[in-house]
Amino acid sequence: MKKYLAEMIGTMVLVLMGCGSAVFSGAVAGTVGAGVGTIGVALAFGLSVVAMAYTIGNISGCHINPAITLGFWMSGRMKGKEAGMYMLFQVIGAVIGSAIIYLLVSTGIHQGPTGTGANSFSEGTACQAFLAEMIFTFIFVLTVLGVTSSDKGNPAMAGLVIGLTLTLVHIVCIPITGTSVNPARSIGPAIFEGGQALSQLWLFIVAPFAGAALSAIVWRLFDKKTIK
Repeated sequence: MKKYLAEMIGTMVLVLMGCGSAVFSGAVAGTVGAGVGTIGVALAFGLSVVAMAYTIGNISGCHINPAITLGFWMSGRMKGKEAGMYMLFQVIGAVIGSAIIYLLVSTGIHQGPTGTGANSFSEGTACQAFLAEMIFTFIFVLTVLGVTSSDKGNPAMAGLVIGLTLTLVHIVCIPITGTSVNPARSIGPAIFEGGQALSQLWLFIVAPFAGAALSAIVWRLFDKKTIK
């Protein structure tokens, strides 16, 4: 149970800090991240992962992302039941993090854009958004699988490498979708945002899972010992 609670808390922190940086960015133009900028929001997500990796990494591995958990399951590093529980508690954590943002927004004033930091894409750009989320999730999860490998990776540096990679992904992908590469991160804010965020949520679940599945397949080719 400790592992599941760790995943819940870790995902809550990721959503609260990452999405919170976009919502409470001090923006006056009403665009996500306009106050701290794209780099600032990207760093908020990346640093959240670094902080949690070195806090709960020894407890649960600090997936805090269903796409990463899917990659671990498909590459033979965890059982299906455990993976399912990880995903469930990750979503719960994301909902809690989003609820805190919603509470802060609804009970006070701030200079940033309204909302909970939900992902979205412009009309007519669904294909671009899908490809971006799939490709960047592929890169991100493949990095996670590589750096956490017991014999081919560098577990001691995993938290820093993963956090910096997520930062890099956000720098490129924020202008396209706001960056998800994490179904839980999208589900939580969308529940409170409603409207367009909910109607587009399917893409931010399917595309990251597709990218994660592809990364697991590629990693199995690199890590031959997992191929039976």
